[in-house]
Amino acid sequence: MLTLDWPLPEAVGAAITLRTGGVSHGPFESNNMALHVNDNEPTVEQNRHRLQSDLGLKQQPLWLDQCHGTEIVLVEESFGIPRADASQTRQAHRACVVMTADCLPVLFCNRQGTQVAAAHAGWRGLCNGILRKTVAQFDGPESVIAYLGPAIGPKVFEVGAEVLSSFVTNAQDATQVAAIQSAFTPLQKGQFLANLYALARAELASCGVKAIYGGEFCTFSEPERFYSYRRSAKTGRNAALIWLKNGR
Repeated sequence: MLTLDWPLPEAVGAAITLRTGGVSHGPFESNNMALHVNDNEPTVEQNRHRLQSDLGLKQQPLWLDQCHGTEIVLVEESFGIPRADASQTRQAHRACVVMTADCLPVLFCNRQGTQVAAAHAGWRGLCNGILRKTVAQFDGPESVIAYLGPAIGPKVFEVGAEVLSSFVTNAQDATQVAAIQSAFTPLQKGQFLANLYALARAELASCGVKAIYGGEFCTFSEPERFYSYRRSAKTGRNAALIWLKNGR
């Protein structure tokens, strides 16, 4: 597991898996958490059950069919594998989880330790409002604590001018527009390096969230710890989880 440095309430648990310590082979070596990437299904299930056991969870997390959208589901009202990119709950022992391999996983809780959420924020989901919609599930942004998990870093995430344009168009205010523009470093021929972490921080700040942690990793540049789709399209997924240890 990755060591997470943020002030979690005592009632909240959180974890982000590394790619080591599992039983997958080949390009998925070794702790792949995703079933949709054509890894051996029994092997992935074994990785997931080991994760559940290691974290002391009473049941499996609510795994999602992620689609780079902005749908959010309530864990206790969901069945099967819902098509969504975020989940939230106020119920104990029901973990929210998202899987990533360059996209940004964001974990949320409130200061009271009574509600948690996890969001999958690739640039499309982030641009279209997955984080602001997740924050809106809480009773006021001032109560929210957010953690930015491992994502592709700002020195290697190359995008086109249309990505910058989309973020500016969907910005919530002028302050966010300025922050967005500073998060893109021009290259040549209309290409930019984009800072996902800075874009997420700008989005959360414009929502009124002040407690934002994490954001210091690069999945592309750390192959020994993280999966990266840009580094290798045939690869596994890391998982980011958050749950309530106690409560209703």
